Amino acid sequence: MIVSDLLTPEAGHATPRADPAEAAVECHSLVRIYRTGNLEVQALQGLELRVERGELVAVVGASGSGKSTLLGILSGLDAPSAGSVRVDGRELASLSAKERLDYRRRTVGFIWQSPPRNLIPHLTAAENVAMPQRFIGIRPRARRARALELLDSMGALYCKDRVPGQLSGGEQQRVAIAVALANNPALLLADEPTGELDSDTAQEVFTALREANSVHGVTTVIVTHDEAVAGQVRRTVAIRDGRTSTETLRPGADATEEAEEVEYVVVDRAGRMQLPHELVDQYGIRDRVRLTRETGHVGVWPDKDKAQEISE
Repeated sequence: MIVSDLLTPEAGHATPRADPAEAAVECHSLVRIYRTGNLEVQALQGLELRVERGELVAVVGASGSGKSTLLGILSGLDAPSAGSVRVDGRELASLSAKERLDYRRRTVGFIWQSPPRNLIPHLTAAENVAMPQRFIGIRPRARRARALELLDSMGALYCKDRVPGQLSGGEQQRVAIAVALANNPALLLADEPTGELDSDTAQEVFTALREANSVHGVTTVIVTHDEAVAGQVRRTVAIRDGRTSTETLRPGADATEEAEEVEYVVVDRAGRMQLPHELVDQYGIRDRVRLTRETGHVGVWPDKDKAQEISE
C-alpha cells in the first residue's frame, strides 16, 4: 500500500492470488528506457530476477545502477519499456491504470526511505494502519483490531494514539511497516528503509522487517546501501549497469556478517554474465575471452594479445 493511493477511494474487487508454486517475483529481460528530449537513458538493460515466495532479499548497487527503477516497477509506480515482470502471478506490463491501482492497494506494500513520507500526518498510528483497509471494504471494528495487532507485532503498540510528529524516525518506520502490511500484501518493498536512521535504530527497523517476513510470511525485497542490513539476509542481489550482476548467498535462516558466504555471477537466459570489475582489471580482460571446457567447470581466459597490448 502506497499512501498516495488513499487519495482516490475506489474500492475494488478482491484479486485472486496466484498458484503458490509460482515465484513471488519473476523479471525476464526487463528494460526501462527514459527519454528526455533527444537523450535516451537505459536504466534497466535486460535485467533478470527471481524471488521465491517467503524470501527476504536485499538488492544493492551503486547510484544509477537501476535498483530504484526496479523497485518502482515492482511497486506499480512505473512501467517497463520491454520485457516481462510478474508479481504474484500478475503480468505488470499489461495492467490498465485501474488494475495498477488495485495492484498497489492489494498486492504490494511499500516503505519509503524518508519516515514522514510513509504516514498521513494528521492521523494517529492506529488510524494510519487502519486507513488502507478502508479502501478494500474492511469493516471499522476489524480495521481497528488488525491495526492494533500489526502495531503490536512491530513493537509499536504504545504509539497507537500518537500522530507521526510525536514519533521518532525509527518509530515512524515501524508504524510504516505495519501500514504496508495492513492489506496482507504478497510483496513488501522497502527503499532504503534505514537510510536516515542511526545504527541502533536501523537495527530495530530491520528486525521489524524480518518479523514481517518471518511471522507474517510476506515476501520482502529491501533496496539498501547499508552493509549491516545486506549482510543479515540469506541472499543479496547486486545490480550493475541495469542488470543483475552477482548474488551472494549465506547459509542459515538468521545469517550474520560472520557467516560464511558465497558470491555467484548471474547468468541470464541468453548466457550473458558480468565479470566483476576487479577481475577484469586484474587479468587485463578486454573485448573478448577464450572459454575452455574443464572437468566440472568452464575456464575463462583473457585474450593474450589484448592483455599484452594493455600492459605495454
